Amino acid sequence: MSEKVFIYQVLPRLFGNDKSVNKENGTIDDNGVGKFSDFDNKALKEIKKMGFTHIWYTGVLEHASKTDYSAYGIQKDHPDVIKGNAGSPYAIRDYYDVSPDLANDVNSRMAEFEALIERTQKNGMKVIIDFVPNHVARQYHSDARPKKAEDFGIDDDTSVFFDPDNNFYYIPDQPLELQFEVQQGDDAYKEFPAKATGNDCFNNKPGITDWYETVKLNYGVNYNNGHSTSFTPIPDTWLKMRDILLYWTAKGVDGFRCDMAEMVPVEFWNWVIPKVKSKKKSLIFIAEVYNPSQYQNYVHWGLFDYLYDKVDLYDTLRDVICGHKPASEITFCWQRIDGLQPKMLNFLENHDEQRIASDFFAGDAFKAIPGMIVTATMNVNPVMLYFGQELGERGMDKEGFSGQDGRTTIFDYWSVTSVRNWRNGGAFGNSGLNDEQLRLRKFYLQLIKIAKEEESIVSGKFFDLMYANYENPEFDSTKQYAFLRSGKKEFLLIVVNFDSQSKDISVQIPENAFSYMGIDSQKVKNAKELLSNKNVVLGSRWDKVLFMSMEAYSGKIIKFSID
Repeated sequence: MSEKVFIYQVLPRLFGNDKSVNKENGTIDDNGVGKFSDFDNKALKEIKKMGFTHIWYTGVLEHASKTDYSAYGIQKDHPDVIKGNAGSPYAIRDYYDVSPDLANDVNSRMAEFEALIERTQKNGMKVIIDFVPNHVARQYHSDARPKKAEDFGIDDDTSVFFDPDNNFYYIPDQPLELQFEVQQGDDAYKEFPAKATGNDCFNNKPGITDWYETVKLNYGVNYNNGHSTSFTPIPDTWLKMRDILLYWTAKGVDGFRCDMAEMVPVEFWNWVIPKVKSKKKSLIFIAEVYNPSQYQNYVHWGLFDYLYDKVDLYDTLRDVICGHKPASEITFCWQRIDGLQPKMLNFLENHDEQRIASDFFAGDAFKAIPGMIVTATMNVNPVMLYFGQELGERGMDKEGFSGQDGRTTIFDYWSVTSVRNWRNGGAFGNSGLNDEQLRLRKFYLQLIKIAKEEESIVSGKFFDLMYANYENPEFDSTKQYAFLRSGKKEFLLIVVNFDSQSKDISVQIPENAFSYMGIDSQKVKNAKELLSNKNVVLGSRWDKVLFMSMEAYSGKIIKFSID
């Protein structure tokens, strides 16, 4: 049986920080910082025990920061082009280095990360890191690059907006004028000519809502000439990025989560991914793509292994959980991208999105249980959890730059209380968790175990039951969702209830469902609900209609075994 991928996304900067000061806008000295070494064998065994196959270590690459490491030969950054004291993990300062924040010994930072890769793999998991191809920090400078590697922009012609061999785009003869309060005079940040900003802001006046701390990279697309392309000969940026991917592949990483992949031409991915995979076939490439009309393109031409399923499944489930859409809308998610479903990465939380338990989303982590069951079991594709999600982390701290926005900060030095309590100083265990956290965590671990072990979920067929229940008076298609997953000698009926009330319902199963799954319903001998581990008594007409009681915000995974 093939393996179902479960990814644990975690920021090392936050994960191991046991310092509970949490001063708003605090420095690294005030609030502390997590380290690579916090992922010791004990921590990794705990994560593995939860059922995860991969860890996405977020924020590993050296990025712009207000913390001064110039004593270690690392160029200091100007504070006006940094978000927060810790800085954005997506404003890369050196593609060939790792964040000095995360090392116990700054001079040994790369060796410490290499040890983490080896440690993770020895504990039976694979390592994913960010690859940020669309933009770099405004003051990008690599002091760790190999001798033969030239830095970005060194040979650029800065007198023109576009040149296919330039690494950046320029606004000729214009200084950068940041459109918010900045330092003046000798302390001002100076950039001349101004470079285009990372979010395709092609003028010299980026505002506070722009990605003003970043500079857009040039892959041979002229945005001032109808997006005309110059891909022959191979643009210099392509070559540099290939070498960076090969560098980290040689370090032993197992995959790349490619930030804003759709802002980089698909032709680049088609060219680079096979070259990198020729060195390590098992590598996985995950694309952050938000435009469903481009999904086919980035899978079939771009050659990505997986794409974010944000705009379809995540957005729909969020709306259903919050009562803004009927549960029946979930059907349209898989219908819109039917053939691509195995290529989609499912999730309900990540660093960009608001925490489920935050006041900006559901306000209660338990309300997402039905949505999480759908996320984890609907298809064979990978599933991702964000650290603390399984503990009901609320993300309601006011940390600093990020403010109180329902997200766990990626810009500030901070300690995540729920994770800190679970870690218990590195001892782990349940002593620091309250009853609700224990109950939620138990559900998540149980769900992951089921999704990984059940053949029907890992490699089986999918059959949506909603069309057979729209006219069923004992089934509310605005609040309940039902589907089947089938293996060779078993199948699962999965039903979820998004309602705030308990409901007695029935689920109708059409005859063609069994023929599609290749299952003789007469040979079914027993049934068990897997989340509760309780046997299910089957009535004489169970294969036509099945009656059940559903608690509020709950789900059932009923396994039918065939003789």
